[in-house]
Amino acid sequence: MAIRKSILLYFGLIVGLIISVFPFYWLVVMSTRTTAEIYSFPPKFWFGTHLIDNISRVLQNIDFFGAFLNTLFVAGCSTVLVLFFDSLAGYTFAKFKFPGKKWLFVLLLATMMAPAQLSLVPSFVIMAKFGWVGTFKALIIPGMANAFGIFWIRQYAEESVPTELLDAGRIDGCGFFRLYWNVALPILRPALSFLGAFTFIGAWNDYLWPLIILNDESKFTLQVALSSLNGIYTTDYSMVIAGTLLAVVPLIILFLFVSKQFISDIAAGAIKS
Repeated sequence: MAIRKSILLYFGLIVGLIISVFPFYWLVVMSTRTTAEIYSFPPKFWFGTHLIDNISRVLQNIDFFGAFLNTLFVAGCSTVLVLFFDSLAGYTFAKFKFPGKKWLFVLLLATMMAPAQLSLVPSFVIMAKFGWVGTFKALIIPGMANAFGIFWIRQYAEESVPTELLDAGRIDGCGFFRLYWNVALPILRPALSFLGAFTFIGAWNDYLWPLIILNDESKFTLQVALSSLNGIYTTDYSMVIAGTLLAVVPLIILFLFVSKQFISDIAAGAIKS
């Protein structure tokens, strides 16, 4: 019985792995084919020979490296700001009492229920009033804190940050910010690792808001720049897919570099809790 359960477990894991990896594999395969080969039937499941040609046409049609640096700057700044403000607010909601705390948290949760698209027009009007249309400030500052991140950190801090440890810090003379920086943040590292990865990927893949707010081609982010590869009447899908592959590769490399730290932080948090 135990052997049968192990076989079923490994079979389920293998099936899940194949389902998860296949879209990335298929993306690479299509980026090595021509558009005609992509539409051919039966589909070709092995690599072609046109990857270099497709990538070269992407680089000829858009300023890929400029858009890459723009996206890296926006995503990096957004991630740092979200980690700071969300962790500060979440920690405060979790471990401090203040007037209106319950109602403020309810209001925070209510904002999570509203579709983000509803705020596009008001946000654009506000950015226009500030004179930020066409600037990176309009991409970074409005998103420097979000309800999900505050909720996530609050839930984690409520269980993981011992109140007794904070009381001991107060006895030693620690103020609010020092307790946050020296006591709470090290304990919150697993939650911050997830929130950082989640925020960076979201900012990297964001398309709609940069498309609306940016009007200077030199400041286009990757997703906006890649959208310009779509023709009015026809689309060279092999080139578009090759551009998509170039946009995805940095995220994969980033994950490979941070995955060890990410997993160790999660394991440490599980052991502490």
